[in-house]
This record gives sequence, structure tokens and C-alpha cells, in this order.
Amino acid sequence: MPDTVRRVHYFSTSVADRPGEAFKVLASMVSGGVNLLACSGTARGRRAQIDVVPDDTRRFATAARKAGLAFSEKKSGFLIQGDDRTGALAENVKVLADAGINIVAVDALTAGAGRWGAIVWVADKDVRRTGSLLRAKAR
Repeated sequence: MPDTVRRVHYFSTSVADRPGEAFKVLASMVSGGVNLLACSGTARGRRAQIDVVPDDTRRFATAARKAGLAFSEKKSGFLIQGDDRTGALAENVKVLADAGINIVAVDALTAGAGRWGAIVWVADKDVRRTGSLLRAKAR
């Protein structure tokens, strides 16, 4: 089965770097019925940056507003999912390399049960072309 690719959006927020702050952000998403496709957090001095990739950006915006959370403007990337195999990520990255598109960031992992996934981030100017090259499907 070929990999599936879809355009996704991510948002960032900054919270105090102390126990329970990430939970507060995640709890607001749960109470708002927001399904997260990805989430990561990184300490930044006395603060922590939390990045989320919601399945539904409208529902996410509503939940964030109700919780009083300030998130950055959305940025676009591409969620790639498929059957795990040697070179799965390299195959997709090669398509962009061959087209001269620079990858800003990538997060990839095995999902278990023979599946893998990655989110590839490119510059705003390359989003449309990347979607075409990777044959991204509309949500």
C-alpha cells in the first residue's frame, strides 16, 4: 500500500516550565474534543514550548480560545503515513531533494504494528509545490 500524505497545520504556545503545564494545555484540547495528530514539547530556559498538530483546526481554535491559550499563527507541513519499511522516509525526502526543496524540520517514528509516520516541514514558499510533489490529499 502506498504512503498517504496530507497537509497539516501546527501551532505553538509557550508555558512555564513546571509540572502540570503541559497537562493543562492537553486537558483543554481534550475538553474541546480536539484530536491531536502530533504533540511535542521542549524546554526553553524557564519556559517550555508546546507544539500541537490538530486534526481539525477549527475545533482547535475554538478550544484554545475557550481555554484562554495563546498559540502562534498556523504553519503548514505534511503528514506522511504508511507501511513501515527500510527507506520509507528517505523515499519521500528524495522527492523533495530532487526538486530542490529544503526541509525545515522533520519528525518521524514508527507507529508499531508495521506502520510509520512523519511530519515534514518546509518553508511557506514551498508548501504548495511540496503538496503537489508528495501528492498530498485534501482533508
